Amino acid sequence: MGQKGHKDSLYPCERTSVSSLHEALDQCMIALDLFLTNQFSEALSYLKPRTKESMYHSLTYATILEMQAMMTFDPQDILLAGNMMKEAQTLCQRHRKKSSVTDSFSNLVHRPTMDQFTEEEIHAEVCYAECLLQRAALTFLQIIKASPHRPAKGRIREEKPLSQGHLISGWQSWDLNAGQFGICAPHHTVVIPGTITSWFHLQAWLIIYSHHDENMVSFIKGGIKVRNSYQTYKELDNLVQSSQYCKGENHRHFEGGVKLGVGAFNLTLSMLPTRILRLLEFVGFSGNKDYGLLQLEEGASGHSFRAVLCVLLLLCYHTFLTFVLGTGHVNVEEAEKLLQPYLKRYPKGAIFLFFAGRIEAIKGNVDTAIRRFEECCEAQQHWKQFHHMCYWELMWCFTYKGQWKMAYFYADLLSKENSWSKATYIYMKAAYLSMFGKEDYKPFGDDEVELFRAVPGLKLKIAGKSLPTEKFAIRKSRRYLSPKPVSLPIPALEMMYIWNGYAVIGKQPELTDRILGIITKAEEMLEKGPENEYSVDDECLVKLLKGLCLKYLGRVQEAEENFRSISSNEKKIKYDHYLIPNALLELALLFMEQGRNEEAVKLLETAKQNYKNYSMESRTHFRIQAAVLQAKSSLENGTRSTGSVSL
Repeated sequence: MGQKGHKDSLYPCERTSVSSLHEALDQCMIALDLFLTNQFSEALSYLKPRTKESMYHSLTYATILEMQAMMTFDPQDILLAGNMMKEAQTLCQRHRKKSSVTDSFSNLVHRPTMDQFTEEEIHAEVCYAECLLQRAALTFLQIIKASPHRPAKGRIREEKPLSQGHLISGWQSWDLNAGQFGICAPHHTVVIPGTITSWFHLQAWLIIYSHHDENMVSFIKGGIKVRNSYQTYKELDNLVQSSQYCKGENHRHFEGGVKLGVGAFNLTLSMLPTRILRLLEFVGFSGNKDYGLLQLEEGASGHSFRAVLCVLLLLCYHTFLTFVLGTGHVNVEEAEKLLQPYLKRYPKGAIFLFFAGRIEAIKGNVDTAIRRFEECCEAQQHWKQFHHMCYWELMWCFTYKGQWKMAYFYADLLSKENSWSKATYIYMKAAYLSMFGKEDYKPFGDDEVELFRAVPGLKLKIAGKSLPTEKFAIRKSRRYLSPKPVSLPIPALEMMYIWNGYAVIGKQPELTDRILGIITKAEEMLEKGPENEYSVDDECLVKLLKGLCLKYLGRVQEAEENFRSISSNEKKIKYDHYLIPNALLELALLFMEQGRNEEAVKLLETAKQNYKNYSMESRTHFRIQAAVLQAKSSLENGTRSTGSVSL
């Protein structure tokens, strides 16, 4: 980070203002310490008296409320967090540099320099950007919760071709579930005039157009907040890199805030599929993964107020994003390196115990992971939402072990206590019940057929569009609407594939063997059973999952045969069209492990270009992109693709 020419002097501001800022940051660090030791109410009580006067107290208080809202999904919690974050933003605005008309015109010609700001004003800028970003997140959360349960028929299209060089036509093709880009307005078509030639014109036009649709307005406003936050962080990063940058007394906290924002934006944007990123570049966004990781790593290693936030973002990246949306190869060593100092300092900290469990699960140490998640639940009782995160992970841990009753138990708890995705939880309850053998006792009083039939009525929506996992569950549940339904063969193991769970059991041959036995038994039952409209789909699903197990057991030739058999049945598949591109993806990953990277890249390009509008398309495209990057990197280095490149 550029520190050239810095001076020992402070910004030109009153001593009392600097002292007050320093005191506020010290107090917020104390509150953060309380939060990390599970003293959530105490942290809020400690901050509250100064939330009306101190922007850092207000921002920290609102951030804790937002974390709670994100986990509870309760409308009142979302509203409370939103109101508090809005107050924090207003407070930050009062402390920002006041710009005259002359200043505004000057800034269009020349970038602002550090000597134009007091230290309090520069901290207000970074806090303001953080408020914008968090308010945008809450806006999208409100859309999810408030959207009506009705089918969305809107789409964005062009009215006529745009002038050369403009990529706005990309808005035509994004479906939130399929990984393409667009903004959906229920029950009508959004027509983008060909005269729109800039981001400013676009946002103004969209706001005017969408005044009659509350969710559409909220969606656009959220997008504008994100862009304004991005632009602010970008300017602050330029200021820090400039030769005029001079450190104030609280510079480490300011720099930590800039690194957090710049790192988060760069990392997130870099993970998006290419066609979406091209559109976002048109409206002023850009993302570089390496720079984003570097910024967050530097922020995490610094002794600043936002260091722990940088750590948590990196842990999310390493243990969730690169795992679920990547090839299953995770930089576990880096995740453990980040976690260990905090786990040592906060041995009962629920957040850190949760990530400890997550790391053990990725390593294939399922029993150790279960103990960690149970410790996390025992560590505190105030925020049940941490329990729900653990219940989700425990559900999958027992799925890996083939212990359906325990997996059902946690799915049932989630369905009763958590609001994030009732449809998914009920689907998983039904899926686990259907995994029971005929001789198994079912003590729960639920019937899987009735549960499957209930799934479609429980879906949530984002701006009129179903959540991808819920849409998948609904599609799979449709066959149960028939008076004489044809059962899904192994629904729990199918959903385990969607969440990349085979990369976990693949590290433990005993677990893989056990799951392979269940899949083989299902295959035999399909072969013996009567043919029906789902037969080919079900047989291909079994082949895909069987191929994965065989791959992890080192039976490479058999795995390849199973993957290839799906492509050979492509025209016979009626419903589960997602199986074809995913079979190509898995075959490509198999080739990469054998060093056949050129063949793998061709398969990946075929999977990406030749198949559209299938279930979980967005997730598959993320995984394809991760695999392409990994294969090309191996080709450049002349190595096999066994490393940890994920996104």
